[in-house]
Amino acid sequence: MANHASAEKRNRQRLVRAERNRAIRSSLRTAVKKARTAIEQGDKAAAIPLVSSAEKALSRAVSKGVLPKNTGSRTTSRIKTALAKLG
Repeated sequence: MANHASAEKRNRQRLVRAERNRAIRSSLRTAVKKARTAIEQGDKAAAIPLVSSAEKALSRAVSKGVLPKNTGSRTTSRIKTALAKLG
């Protein structure tokens, strides 16, 4: 429990940031899942815009500090590699 004003403010800031990060992470996971599902179904035409939106969501999450840089790069690389294998 916060015992002084600055600690109370810190706690409020923590809650706001945690909620924002949760929203970013949730939309990121949805975008990546949609892209992977489209790739698994083998429809390259449908997968291309979904992969693009997943890449954008990953970049946004990395820039906001929700994900580490290497995690975003690795996930983007794996999705794009899977897309390229569709031919």
